[in-house]
Amino acid sequence: MQEIFGDDVDTVIADRRYGWINGLVREIVQRPAANRQTVSDKIDKIVTHRLFGIPIFLMAMWVVFKMTADVSAPYLDWVDGVINGPITHWIAALLGLLDLTGTWVESLFVDGVLAGVGGVLVFVPVLMFLYLALAILEDSGYMARAAFVMDRLMHTLGLHGKSFLPMLVGFGCTVPAFYATRTLENEKDRILTGLLVPFMSCGARLPVYVLFAAVFFPQNSGAVVFWLYLLGIGTAILLGIALKNTLFKGKEQSTFVMELPPYRLPTLRSIWFHMWERTSGFVKKAWTIIMATSIILWFLMAIPVRGEGSFADTDIDHSVFAAANQIIAPVFQPLGFGNWQASSALLTGFVAKEVVVSAMSQVYAVEQAGQAEAPPTFFEDIGGIITSFVSATGDTIKSLPLIVGVNLFEDEVEEAPTELMSAIKEGFETSSGGHGALAALAFMVFVLIYTPCMSAVAAERQELGMKWTWVSIVGQLLLAWLMAFAVFQGGKLLGLG
Repeated sequence: MQEIFGDDVDTVIADRRYGWINGLVREIVQRPAANRQTVSDKIDKIVTHRLFGIPIFLMAMWVVFKMTADVSAPYLDWVDGVINGPITHWIAALLGLLDLTGTWVESLFVDGVLAGVGGVLVFVPVLMFLYLALAILEDSGYMARAAFVMDRLMHTLGLHGKSFLPMLVGFGCTVPAFYATRTLENEKDRILTGLLVPFMSCGARLPVYVLFAAVFFPQNSGAVVFWLYLLGIGTAILLGIALKNTLFKGKEQSTFVMELPPYRLPTLRSIWFHMWERTSGFVKKAWTIIMATSIILWFLMAIPVRGEGSFADTDIDHSVFAAANQIIAPVFQPLGFGNWQASSALLTGFVAKEVVVSAMSQVYAVEQAGQAEAPPTFFEDIGGIITSFVSATGDTIKSLPLIVGVNLFEDEVEEAPTELMSAIKEGFETSSGGHGALAALAFMVFVLIYTPCMSAVAAERQELGMKWTWVSIVGQLLLAWLMAFAVFQGGKLLGLG
C-alpha cells in the first residue's frame, strides 16, 4: 500500500475512512444552500498546508521569542531598578531601625535573599510576555494546528502529532509535560516522548538565555533565544531518529486523528488567567525553593576556609562554596567556562533552572557604589517607581515595531549593562582566554541540554520508571558536555568569538 499510494498505511486508511464518511454525509445530510466553507476552513488551507505549515509555525515562534526577549526589556530594567533601588533602601532602613546595620543579618538579607530572589524576579516580565504570546496562540486555536502540522515530521521519529502536544507543554514547564505523556496509549510512545521532552526549553531556562544574550549579543538577543529553542527541537528530532533505529527499533506506529477547533478571538479574561496562573507559579517558586537555595548558598559563601576572614566577612573566593566548586570547575574548562562561578551556577541549576541566575547574582559579588547623598524618602521612591513604570511602558510601545524589524524611533538609546552583566562578561572573557561570546554560547547550550530540575526528574521517574530516568539523566549530561564542547572548540577553530 505504501508503494502504491506513496504514503504510510495509517494515513491512507484514515484518509479513506474519512473520505467514505464524507461521501456518505454528502448523500444523506441535507444542508442549507447558504452553507459554505467557514473562515477557519479557508485559513487552514494555508496554515496546515503540507509545504507552508512548518515555515508558518517557525514564523509564529520567531514572533513569540522576539516579543519575549526584546519587547519585555524595558520592564526588565524597571523591575531591576525597583529591586536594587527602593526595595534595597527600605530593607536597609528597616534593618537600621533594628540596629542591625553592618551585621551578618544585613548581609544575609542583602547579599543572600535580595540578591538571590531579586535576581530571578527581575525576569518576571520576560515570562509574562512569553505566557501572553503562548496564551494567544492557544486560545485562538493555532496550537492544535501546530500539532497537526508537526504530525508528518513526528512520524520520522516513530511518533505522531499527539506526541508533539507534551512537547508544546514542555515550552512552559517540563513537569506537566511529563504528565502529559499519559495521553499516549502506547507505552513505547510514552517512553520515547518522555526522553525527548526535556529538550524543549522550559520557561525557567529563559531567564538564563535572556541574561547571557543581553550581555554577549545585545543587538541580536531575540535571534539568539529563538535559535536556542530551535536547537532544542532539532536535538530532539535527531535523537528521536537515533533512538527509533536503535532502542526502539521495530516499534509499531500509532494513528493520529484529531479534530481542529474553529479559530476564535482570545478573550482578555482567558489570556489574563493563563498569564497569572503560570507567572504566579514562577513567583511562588521564587519565594520558596529559590529563597531557601539562596539562603543556603549565602551560608556556604559566608564560611571561610582560608584567608583571614571571619563568618559573613570573608572574600567569596576563600569560602567553602568556592573551594568545593573549584574541584568541579576543571571539567568545564574545555567548554570555555572553567571558573568556579559558572560551575556553581550549573550545579545549583539541578534544584531549579531559575536558580542559575540567582546563584550568579550571588557568586559574582559586585560592590554597590556607596551613596554620597542621603537616600531618597519613601514618597520619593514611590514617585520614582511610578514614573519609571510609565517610562518603561512608553519604551515597550516604541519597541513593538521591532518585532518585524522596523524601527520607527531613530532616537533609540542602547541600554547600559548592569554591574552583574559586566561581572559575568569579565568572568567569561577571563576563563575562556578572550573568547567570552563563544563561552557564553556554549554555556547556554549546556543549560539547554543538561538535566532538568529536581521536580521534573521526580515526574520523569514517576512516569517512565527509574531505569529510563537514569538513562535520561546520564545521556543529557554527556550530550550537554559534548555539544557545548563542539560549540566552543569548533568556534575557536573557525576563528569565531
